[in-house]
Amino acid sequence: MQEALAQLSAYWSAKGCLVVPPMNTEIGAATLHPATALRVLGPAPWRVAYAESVVRPGDARYGRSPDVFHCFTQFQVVLKPEPGNAPEMVLESLAAIGVDVRKNDIRFVDKDHWASPTLGAKALGWEIWLNGIEVAGLLYLQQVADMPLDPVAAEISYGIERIVMALQKVDHVKDIVYGQGLTYGDVFGNTEYEMSNYYLDDAEVGTYRTLLEEYALETARMIDKGLAVPAHRCFVKMSHAYDILEARGALSTADRNRQFGRMRRYFKQIAKLWLDRAEGSVATAGRPVRLSAHAGGEEISPDGPATLVFEIGVEDLPADEVRQALAQTRLALQEQLAAGRLDHGKLEVWATARRIVAVLADVAGKERDGIRITRGPHVKNAYDSDGAATSAAIGFARSQGVGLADLDRVGEANARYVCVRRAEPGRPAVEALGPMLAHVVRSLSSATKMRWHDSTLSYRRPIRRLVALLGTRVIPVEVSNLSAGRVTQTHHAIPRPVNITTADEYLSAMEDAGIIVDEKRRRGAIVSAAATAAAGVDGLVADDPETEAVIDRLNFLVEKPFAVLGCFGEDALGLPEAAVLRILRDHQIHLPVRNARGALTPYFVAIANGYVDEGLVRRGYEEALRANLDHVMFCYEADLKTPILDLRQRLKDVAYVEGLGSLDDRATRIAEISGDLAATMSGVDVAALREAGRWIKIDSGSRMVGEMHNLAGLMGREYLLRQGASADTAQAVFEVELPRHDGDYLPETPAGTLLALADRLELMVGLACIGDLPKGASDPLGVRRAAAGVVAICRKSSALDGLSLADAVAITAERMPMTVSIETREAVLKLLARRWERQLVSEGHPVEHVRAVRLHAVRPRQADRLLVQLSYVADRDDFRRLLKSLQRARGLVPREYTQDGDYACLVEPADLALLQTVLEIAAMLHPMTDVDAFLATACRLPEAVDRFLDVSLIMVADPDLRAARIRLMAAVAALGDGVLDWTALH
Repeated sequence: MQEALAQLSAYWSAKGCLVVPPMNTEIGAATLHPATALRVLGPAPWRVAYAESVVRPGDARYGRSPDVFHCFTQFQVVLKPEPGNAPEMVLESLAAIGVDVRKNDIRFVDKDHWASPTLGAKALGWEIWLNGIEVAGLLYLQQVADMPLDPVAAEISYGIERIVMALQKVDHVKDIVYGQGLTYGDVFGNTEYEMSNYYLDDAEVGTYRTLLEEYALETARMIDKGLAVPAHRCFVKMSHAYDILEARGALSTADRNRQFGRMRRYFKQIAKLWLDRAEGSVATAGRPVRLSAHAGGEEISPDGPATLVFEIGVEDLPADEVRQALAQTRLALQEQLAAGRLDHGKLEVWATARRIVAVLADVAGKERDGIRITRGPHVKNAYDSDGAATSAAIGFARSQGVGLADLDRVGEANARYVCVRRAEPGRPAVEALGPMLAHVVRSLSSATKMRWHDSTLSYRRPIRRLVALLGTRVIPVEVSNLSAGRVTQTHHAIPRPVNITTADEYLSAMEDAGIIVDEKRRRGAIVSAAATAAAGVDGLVADDPETEAVIDRLNFLVEKPFAVLGCFGEDALGLPEAAVLRILRDHQIHLPVRNARGALTPYFVAIANGYVDEGLVRRGYEEALRANLDHVMFCYEADLKTPILDLRQRLKDVAYVEGLGSLDDRATRIAEISGDLAATMSGVDVAALREAGRWIKIDSGSRMVGEMHNLAGLMGREYLLRQGASADTAQAVFEVELPRHDGDYLPETPAGTLLALADRLELMVGLACIGDLPKGASDPLGVRRAAAGVVAICRKSSALDGLSLADAVAITAERMPMTVSIETREAVLKLLARRWERQLVSEGHPVEHVRAVRLHAVRPRQADRLLVQLSYVADRDDFRRLLKSLQRARGLVPREYTQDGDYACLVEPADLALLQTVLEIAAMLHPMTDVDAFLATACRLPEAVDRFLDVSLIMVADPDLRAARIRLMAAVAALGDGVLDWTALH
């Protein structure tokens, strides 16, 4: 291991990096070191490398875990500005310490939305996996201390222990040869065990809460004195105290966010002090030499139909972005070709994580000839009433170098303009395609964008190369600092340039390089190879939606699928299946194998990238998976040893949010609110509800949920069943967490439904009380998700048919530990209404229909019924006539007008007929919230309204008659009140 550290230091030193000492205090990530956190700020170039002992109390495992421990060695590299070939440099550095990149499966897995809430830092990049286990990371830092970095810096972090475990082929970190005659366990084993005891069991929570506050005060004091470096040291100690409290399970989600916010404010102040004091700069190596864009191949300008190939070379895109890039590229090309005059054949667009490829068949050698129209002034300005040219027409003709007789006209009716028409000969195809393809590159967009050095482009990942060939000819495409050529690159496993001689050879050249460009073929290869591998153990890969999602992701992670069958051991099947599947699918991106009966087996299929040493890679995948499962087993066994009452008791030690008590207080409120809601309903088993309410959130204090938050509820059900609770109680405790996301399952049991509803209402009302409703796109506490859950539950459950959300919010407010204002309740109801509207629109309901029934959003099931009724009648003639009558009446009545007054002065037959119709309909309506019934009752209204408006003048001179007729129109308009918002309909 010492040699590996020395070799890495030598490699990066040769690349121009300073090698500096580690920080001499506990540090939770190498990024916190001032050589990264502070030095990436400002414009000065900076290259540095250092080994850091990273201390993470929450990862302590008493030395049991093969590759997770409280203290490990991180080797950190910062390259500012980013060099343009950082991924290749990472692979070179791994090779320098003995990793054979041809035999091992090295994968760049997207690490999108990376953020450090304490540093105000954001980055995009990748985790770098070696045979299924993360061994390094590469990030392009976009901002630190909430300040955009200019230039952008690349941060590379290596997990040295994991890399050396793979190199030495050992299964546990303790067996690493650390130095001559000594293993890692000899050097650090006892420290790991004792510090695990301290961090997980013995560290005094009260002491570290005090230390957290004391270091916070000292950080603030140093900031006030203008001393950035001491302030940063105190800040790091504050961060470590926080990490210990987190390891002890003493912080809630809300408490975490509060502490993050404070630390972020401090670091921004420290960063500002640093920038104010910073002097000088550190020299850095120049940018790497790029391959010649036009290497090899004789260029012959095509004069007949030829094939176009266009490749946009990117650093590994996330899978979701590849799908978007496919659609965007296809659409942009279709639009550009449609707007041009270049004849062509079939267009095909394909993509991998590293390239977006368009192939266009039978492209003509030149454009069709055309007419270019230059538009001038409007005709009415160009000629006077006698038809003589005005100065505007004369000036336009002069500017175009033509006579007045050469002016033509373009447009129709009131949009007629003078113009000049000129014959425009078609350009050569190579010349016409250049601007088109440049536009395609510039049109690529993403909701998440990053910047990289020496480019004016902004995209999800850096765009590094362009290949553009028409036949053998390079198309001159210039975008930012990129120039198109004929040289592309293979995948990471065998990094080498590929020279494309002619466009027709592109696909075969890619196949020869081990790359399947067509994503449909690639996906088929994954499915076929996985099925064949699973059949080797009489198993199969299920075709459920979760497995399909894994295949979709793998399809855009690899360029040449290679299936590897592995086994993680029967023991792990003793874990809850949901936990095993989370590790297999979400963490490792593997395909689980089931037997013919559908039961999970201890086998899995991994999809490697390209041909690899199968035995070596299988071993690596198996060890990585076993390490993860062992880590989960550690948490699971620790939880099973804990009595259920102790798990519930732990909630008292976890702060929920300031002003709202602990998680125990929150769980108690949820149970009470559900009971209050049940009291307004009939047929609720109160005893079952009360029993389930005793145990909700118990797994929030468990180690399993602390490690994998998406198992909340699942583990609560598991632990209750194992300790003798009834199946109904356990199921209700699980259902409290449903739905977890859009489209998720909804609660089924009455107790689970009421508790899930109360859970979300308590969160929304409680956070609204302290001003934590979401603003903008930020929603760290999941308030919008909670609102969507409330709406989904109410829409689905027939038991909640009569429940008003206004009443439910009021009931919830009564259980809060502080007074909830009317304004706060209204804010919660508005948020619920917005979520209700969004759900219905996303399901495909017309926006105008949704808005028409929005006044019933407080009763979601009732609103749904009205929406269905409206969808059936909206296109019927009788409904349209009624809508028109109501809208005409509303348009004629002043907004502030009332119906108060009599109709004694109405004597005309049309007036009296309409009055009689209105009175009869109003008597039949009562309070009505049914579209069908209202339409059946009011179907006579349009005829009476039409006759009245045809023969009766409303704005007559007689003030009494005028007032009476306006009142009559107000009465017509009011008939629809409470049924729909008629103004929302067209």
